[in-house]
Amino acid sequence: MVEHPTIAVAAFYRFARLDDLARQRDELQELCEGLGIRGILLLAQEGINGTLAAPSDALQAALAGITAMIGLELEPKFSQASKPPFRRLRVRIKREIVTIGDKSVDPVQRVGHYVEPEAWNALIADPDVLVIDTRNAYEVAVGSFTGAIDPDTQSFSEFSDYVRNNLDPAGQRKVALFCTGGIRCEKASSFMLGQGFTEVYHLKGGILSYLEKVPEAQSLWQGGCFVFDERVAVGHALAVLPVRFCLSCNWPLDSTMLQSTDYEEGVCCPRCVLTLSDTQKASARERQKQIMLAQKRGKTHLAG
Repeated sequence: MVEHPTIAVAAFYRFARLDDLARQRDELQELCEGLGIRGILLLAQEGINGTLAAPSDALQAALAGITAMIGLELEPKFSQASKPPFRRLRVRIKREIVTIGDKSVDPVQRVGHYVEPEAWNALIADPDVLVIDTRNAYEVAVGSFTGAIDPDTQSFSEFSDYVRNNLDPAGQRKVALFCTGGIRCEKASSFMLGQGFTEVYHLKGGILSYLEKVPEAQSLWQGGCFVFDERVAVGHALAVLPVRFCLSCNWPLDSTMLQSTDYEEGVCCPRCVLTLSDTQKASARERQKQIMLAQKRGKTHLAG
């Protein structure tokens, strides 16, 4: 097995007005490629959103270069990985850096109250505060804050409908929102203010910042935090957790699911077994075969 030096991972975003996106994309692509950076970097007129990984010196150089090129100070959240959590670099222009699908939402103009991780416990312990997890259902299944509401959304673009159909601004004065790194709950706070909610709070730096700064003995977090790279999930102090997920539906697999007769490694799990066609299952079995063959050769398959 190939040994890798410790890889630094930086997650960051910033809502701000950006112009000349095509030029910035090309310059950022060249910068990151030259430093051997892997990960995802998204640009839109509303700002920048990225998770990048590389040895520490190269990553710091990339972050400094990004700051200089776009003229924005970033507040990256750092963690580590024992091997590269991304296989390639992608720099993309998008309509939104996180998609809520409502053109009226403008986090550059208006967002809720930022809450530092150290003050989060006191806020969500208040019985008058409605605590909402703005992440997708498969992320919530890995872990969440005790007592938080799960909107059971499959994508962030469904969050606005959840609010309109289930919450009443006249009957709920205080709302506390959280997500992985802060970007979704910040945008959700802007949306909810536009819907008439008057006191909307969101966790600054998201769950990642909370897990980094709040001691486990004082933590109200249960389980792991799903991350969108090959580490899958992290816990307190941002330690990587041994979480597995279904390659067909991306649902996290607990011990009960792994022992189910409906679980087939790399193919299906109890949650998706009835939704997959025979053709899809056959394709998944071939993919799993190639993953296993790659492992025997000491390599990593792109789908594995």
